[in-house]
Amino acid sequence: MIQDDEIRCYQEGAIGWIRFNRPEARNAMTWHMYQAMTQAYRQFDENEAVKLIAFRGEGGEAFVAGTDIKQFAEFRERRDGIDYERRIDEVIGGLERLATPTVALIEGYCIGGGAAIALACDFRYANGALKFGIPIARTLGNCMSITNVARLIDLIGVSRTKRVLMLAQMIETEEALAAGLIETVVDGDDLDETARKLAERLSGHAPLTMRAAKMCISRVLDQRRATHEAGDDLIELCYTSEDFHGAVKRFIDKTPYAWQGR
Repeated sequence: MIQDDEIRCYQEGAIGWIRFNRPEARNAMTWHMYQAMTQAYRQFDENEAVKLIAFRGEGGEAFVAGTDIKQFAEFRERRDGIDYERRIDEVIGGLERLATPTVALIEGYCIGGGAAIALACDFRYANGALKFGIPIARTLGNCMSITNVARLIDLIGVSRTKRVLMLAQMIETEEALAAGLIETVVDGDDLDETARKLAERLSGHAPLTMRAAKMCISRVLDQRRATHEAGDDLIELCYTSEDFHGAVKRFIDKTPYAWQGR
């Protein structure tokens, strides 16, 4: 199983743990971390002894605060944005379709790519410091894939999705609980134990029934969602804009950017 400085993946009893370990960057995801996460969850899914795959960020401040912005500075070609969103769709779609139950254990910030990971999990538990959002309208000026927007709509509804994407509004613990975004509020120190109790409960249920339930839900969602290509023009519009490239540079430099609309 994968072990390195950025992501820790290991089995503990019936749980396959995937722990994001860049606390100095609020666990922002590198390309390597996405690849390692995908490899790990596939291996856990093939292991009959694993009854739950648990995702958690290290450091106590964040689950995952999105993709590491520095990587966007390399984008030059018109296909770069589409290729990136396709890559993320493959990672997140693979997570959503795992036969093994999954849980996101969220402390603090759950932003961008981190929100996408959490949305694809079967269950979400968070502490009282939760800040869930996709604030790209005020940070980078890019665009989510249509499938990730669909996941957001499926879970929190159209109105809240507009607030999250257009107003760059964060959803905090009380609203997340009321909206069904999280199952319950758990003290950060108890999140690991919550996962252990969930794994124990799942271990006592019929495996084929749970697998069938997940597959049925996935098939229903697939029928309701637009194809990947339905949003390609919007992704290209944003990722090739002057605003995106300027905002990325200013974000890295930690200086404000004035939107141009082009």
